[in-house]
Amino acid sequence: MKAEDLFHLGIVTDDPRAARDELSALLGYEWGPQVGGAVDVTLPDGDRSVDLQCSYSVTEPRIEIVSAVPDTPLWAATSGIHHLGYWSDDVEGDCRHLEKEGFVVEATRALPGGGMFFAFARSRRGVLVELVTRTAESGLSRCWATS
Repeated sequence: MKAEDLFHLGIVTDDPRAARDELSALLGYEWGPQVGGAVDVTLPDGDRSVDLQCSYSVTEPRIEIVSAVPDTPLWAATSGIHHLGYWSDDVEGDCRHLEKEGFVVEATRALPGGGMFFAFARSRRGVLVELVTRTAESGLSRCWATS
C-alpha cells in the first residue's frame, strides 16, 4: 500500500443525487452510473448483509458517492470525506500492517473462495481507509469509463 495506490475519496450521504449535482455544478464533475446492491460484510458485531449503493466520478481526482446505510455506524452520512480508498495487492496483509499501526478494522467483505475483497480500517485519529483488492480494478473501472 502506497500513496500512489489511492484511487478515490469516499463521501457518504443521505442524498447522493444532491451531492453529485453540487459537485458537478461547483467543480464540473461528471458521474458514472449508480451501482450496488446487497453485500455480505463482516462487522465487529458479526456478519450482515447491507445495501451498498454508490457512484464514482468519471472526472479525476475520483470521488465515490455512497448512499448512507441505515443502522450502520460505518456507513452513516458524514459532513465531509468519509474514507480514502486504496488499491491493495494483499488486503489481508495490509490490514495486519494497519492493525500493527493502531488501526481498527471495522468491516470486511470476503471474496468467493477466500481472501478479502475490501476492508475498512480506522486510525486512532479517525482516518478511515478502505482497501480494495487490485484484482477488482478492471471490473470497477467500468463504473467510471467514459465510453
